Amino acid sequence: MHGAKQGTAGAHPGQWVLIAPEAATDFPETPDSESLFTKLRNPSTGEATLYLFNTGAQQLFEVKAFHEENRSWFIGQTVQQDGRLLFVTPMDPLFLILYYLIKADKEQQGKFQPLDQVVLDADYPNCPLLLKCADAKQYIHHITEVKEIGSQKFYKYSQEKTLKWLKKKVNQTVKALKSNNITVGERVFAATFISSKQITDTEEDYVRYAHGLISEYIPEDLSKELLKYLGLPELKSPAVEPPLKMPGRRHAKKK
Repeated sequence: MHGAKQGTAGAHPGQWVLIAPEAATDFPETPDSESLFTKLRNPSTGEATLYLFNTGAQQLFEVKAFHEENRSWFIGQTVQQDGRLLFVTPMDPLFLILYYLIKADKEQQGKFQPLDQVVLDADYPNCPLLLKCADAKQYIHHITEVKEIGSQKFYKYSQEKTLKWLKKKVNQTVKALKSNNITVGERVFAATFISSKQITDTEEDYVRYAHGLISEYIPEDLSKELLKYLGLPELKSPAVEPPLKMPGRRHAKKK
C-alpha cells in the first residue's frame, strides 16, 4: 500500500512517502487507536532504530529510510520536493525481545522473571509494547523456558530453544531465496574476499547467506553460536599480503 504523510526527520521538515503492507496502515474505527513510529533498541547493535507499531501494537514493522539528493515525488496533482522514502516491512518482535532476555539472563544469572520486568528500557519507553504484539504472545515459548506459579508465568532465556528457532528462520530464508531465484554464490564469495572463476550456488552458500541475513537481527555472540549450530565453519578473510617491491629498485647502501 502506498501512502504519503507530512512529517519531520530530525530538524529538517520534509515529505515522507510510505511504502508498506496493508497491515501497517489498517486503522480500526476507534478514535483512540493509531499507529506509532518509535525508536527501539536494535537487537544486533543496541543502537536506536526506527520501527512502526500498527494500530493496537498488534504487529511490529521495521522502517528503512532512504533519502537522496534531488528526489521529488508526484503526489496527487502536486510535486513534493526532498522526498524521504520509507520502506516498511513486517518484523518479528521476538528478535527485539531476545535482546532483553539475553541481557536479563546475564544480569540475573538465569533467574525466572515476569516478562514485563525483563522488557524494560529507560532509554526506549515504548519497548514494552513489544509484548502486546500477537507474535510475541503466541511464540515467546520458542526462545524461553517457562515456569507457572499459580496464575502467573515466569520466563528465562533458553539458548538451546533459541538456536532451534533461529535455524527454522534460516531454513525459511533459504526457501524464500530459492523460490525467488536469487543467486547467492557470488555474494558469499565477495563478502569473504574469495575469488573464483566458476561460482555455483551450493546448499552451503544458501545457508551461509541466510545466516548472514538473520545475523543482522541478533547479537554477534549469538550469530557465532548459530553458525556452529548450523554446522558451518567460520570463514576468515585471507591475510593481506604485503605490496610487491617495484622492480629495478635497490636499497641505498649505508655510508
